[in-house]
Amino acid sequence: MRILVVEDDDRVARGLLTALRHAGYEVHRVATAQDAVKAAPVDVVLLDLGLPDGDGLDVLRELRKRSGTAVITVTARGEERERVLGLRAGADDYVVKPFGTAELLARIEAVLRRTRTHRAEPEAEQPMKTGDVVLFTHARTVTVGGQPLSLTRKEFDLLALLMARTGEVVSRDFIVDQVWQAHWEAPSRTLDTHMAALRSKLGDHVRIETVRGVGYRLVGV
Repeated sequence: MRILVVEDDDRVARGLLTALRHAGYEVHRVATAQDAVKAAPVDVVLLDLGLPDGDGLDVLRELRKRSGTAVITVTARGEERERVLGLRAGADDYVVKPFGTAELLARIEAVLRRTRTHRAEPEAEQPMKTGDVVLFTHARTVTVGGQPLSLTRKEFDLLALLMARTGEVVSRDFIVDQVWQAHWEAPSRTLDTHMAALRSKLGDHVRIETVRGVGYRLVGV
């Protein structure tokens, strides 16, 4: 099961990521409303409402449009009015800080049980398309010009991340954080190797531009 943690407080985020990974979940973290809305599809979103670049309730309403994604707000807003607003905006559960790890894990399990039937019978997945490259996130398949393309797991994750932001510059730090969940030097060097392999496999069907000192941008041709 994949969980997205939307939390701008690094200390809180580190604690959540450690606990969730220890519990066996695949976890990614973003710190802004903008990145939360653009993140790849997941099973559960743990959403802080106090984000630096936007209202968490607006993010919640946007996430609610995604079929099969459960959203649990994890926030310091504990007043009854705030809880009511969050639930009416579409939250599957509402957890107030501070909270215990055991309680949060139990709430995640309960939400997953409630949404199991819906996840078992999902709506037809809409693929991502750039040029004649078509990517299905859930099925983890890619075709180029109608022909299957064989990618490693990391190559697929890289392509999915770039295709979700076609035309935008995606920073190296964000790519490393999302694909490798790490910030140290080795994964950054590994990124260059994987990017070269991905470019080779995609050929001339799309173009991955290097934005020197910043990151990469995927564009159609």
